[in-house]
Amino acid sequence: MTARVLFYVQHLLGIGHLRRAATLARALSAAGFDVLLVSGGAPLGDLTLGGVRFHQLPPLRAANEGLKELAQLDGAPVDSTFQGDRTRRLLGLLRSEAPEIVITEQFPFGRTQLRFELLPLIAAAKALRPRPLIVSSLRDVVRRSASPERVAETVATFADFDALLIHADPALVRLEESFPAWASVAARATYTGYVMEGNPALDVETTAGTGEVVVSAGGGAIGGPLLRAAIGARRLGALADRTWRLLVGPNMPPTEREGIETARDHGLIVEPVRADFPVLLHNAALSISQAGYNTVIETVRHADRAVLVPFGTARETEQVDRAEALAARGMVTVVAPGTLSTVTLAAAIARAMAGPSIRGFPPIDTGGGAATASALGRLLARHANG
Repeated sequence: MTARVLFYVQHLLGIGHLRRAATLARALSAAGFDVLLVSGGAPLGDLTLGGVRFHQLPPLRAANEGLKELAQLDGAPVDSTFQGDRTRRLLGLLRSEAPEIVITEQFPFGRTQLRFELLPLIAAAKALRPRPLIVSSLRDVVRRSASPERVAETVATFADFDALLIHADPALVRLEESFPAWASVAARATYTGYVMEGNPALDVETTAGTGEVVVSAGGGAIGGPLLRAAIGARRLGALADRTWRLLVGPNMPPTEREGIETARDHGLIVEPVRADFPVLLHNAALSISQAGYNTVIETVRHADRAVLVPFGTARETEQVDRAEALAARGMVTVVAPGTLSTVTLAAAIARAMAGPSIRGFPPIDTGGGAATASALGRLLARHANG
């Protein structure tokens, strides 16, 4: 019998969480699991699902870049009526699916703004008979700014989970570096390797992007400052004679997009995010990007040299920690949050071009999709016998 999986994911500002969850869900489907991916964020038109079933909850987003408050897509507050409706829908899915496995992306190590529906989901899953396996699916780092009380709450909530799957290569980044209560969860934790789209072999005959500087900002919601700084930095350094390709994400505000598109000139291309992004990275002289999970893994796997410009606030430390972990190994250069300008970016570009190629470092484990499927199979067998 095919094991059914209910996989919950919520993206709030960017689109990386949903894209990674979809990649992971496709890997599970390819391994024989029957996966329902349940998304609570803004719909994404080009999401590739393959054999994965999909359900869209009434969507919500972060109210602002602080990622602490929630809002509906039109900016209306997320009130008790909205929360109650989403919770009822989610619990209805749980009852109708009767899954063997329930997966929450990030929770309880993140996405705590969604407690209103996730705590009832976990409680209802525990009450099902037979009781499903309850699993947390986690990225490589978590928010280091969490208070001791929040960390203790995480540990207490995780007591209801059977397993933690960390989608990282511990030779590169270890969760204990950002989560202080590692000892309390380590016994139920497994590193899977990074989750990436099937480790595709690149079409080395394709010349797109050869010798270029490729500048990307993920979904683009907060990518405007990086793209504008890149336009200015282009004139200041040794790569001014190269073609610079700026990739504009689908979530960039229209007014900001228009301002960047007006900068097009000879040698400066501005275009939407491309499906052949890994090919562009492979052929480029340099990648400049933010430090989201998906982009960084593609960069480390495919790029020659890279500058990371992580998004970060006093509360949100994930991208900063990821970027600094790579910089500490000499793999990339970094422009710290709050310091981005044409001058600081140009200086980081110069350091990256003078430094070693990423390709000279040991390859990272990007087999997280298949490894996750294998881990879930083992956990499910143990759970059924337990």
